[in-house]
Amino acid sequence: MDYDVIIVGGSWAGLAAAMQLARARRKICVIDSGKPRNRFADASHGVFGFDGMAPAEINRIVRAQLLAYPSAAIRDGAAVDARPDGDAFSVALADGQTLTANRLILATGVVDELPPIPGLEERWGKSVLHCPYCDGYEVADRRLGVLATMDESLHQAAVLVDWSANIVVFTNGAVSPDEATRRSLSAKGVLIEEVSVSGLLGSAPDLSGARLADGREIPLDALFTITRTRMAAPLAERLGCDFEEGPFGPVISTDDQKQTTVAGIYAAGDAARPVQNASWALADGVTAGIAAHQSLLT
Repeated sequence: MDYDVIIVGGSWAGLAAAMQLARARRKICVIDSGKPRNRFADASHGVFGFDGMAPAEINRIVRAQLLAYPSAAIRDGAAVDARPDGDAFSVALADGQTLTANRLILATGVVDELPPIPGLEERWGKSVLHCPYCDGYEVADRRLGVLATMDESLHQAAVLVDWSANIVVFTNGAVSPDEATRRSLSAKGVLIEEVSVSGLLGSAPDLSGARLADGREIPLDALFTITRTRMAAPLAERLGCDFEEGPFGPVISTDDQKQTTVAGIYAAGDAARPVQNASWALADGVTAGIAAHQSLLT
């Protein structure tokens, strides 16, 4: 057996799980494809001890701290397959090697499926944003838009009023607010625009406005949108883990110890949480790491 635990995914949930296991002196390996969900952002906000630091810099610091433990290893590259191997598991890497472990922790993350609006992709994580709690403070008191993709977008607009009094919701054919919702948003000063957005304006990654299908231009400094998500890797499905449908896409089913429906496999981070946040990913990684360790004792 190569390792006690293999952690697939080297972003915050995976590294948090690995740290617990390394401190328990278990032989572990983190497999990191180098494509974290937050790689498009210049800074990570609201993370205790790292507020405002670039995600890549946070990862560099934590990786160095993890590798100070002699039982920990990190393999850069993708895990392309994983299968049961007796009472253990084997993980195939993109370079052709296969590793084995008694336990697996899947911290494989999700991929955001961006709305197909011209100019949006190149602004993602910069002036087109996802989470008010992550980025609302940095754009406070500015001209904000909400590009609706689902009913939850209307709730997002209502939340944003604590950051700005200048908010417009673009329904974009995705939502149709009822009269009660319209009155509620109007009372908060939120405008509703029902003509579809045809493109974004300004020198990317900055944003100066949105062009509507009727030719009008609405000035904006930042645009929030809720994305639908999909699994970033197929490993959980191949291993037979159950899924549940979250508000934004499928997530791996786990119990309160982050154990999946397959014995010996744990899942943490955005791939296993219906509502996501960096600090929650860290906490779930800690839970998964401790639970995997304790399962090895029995």
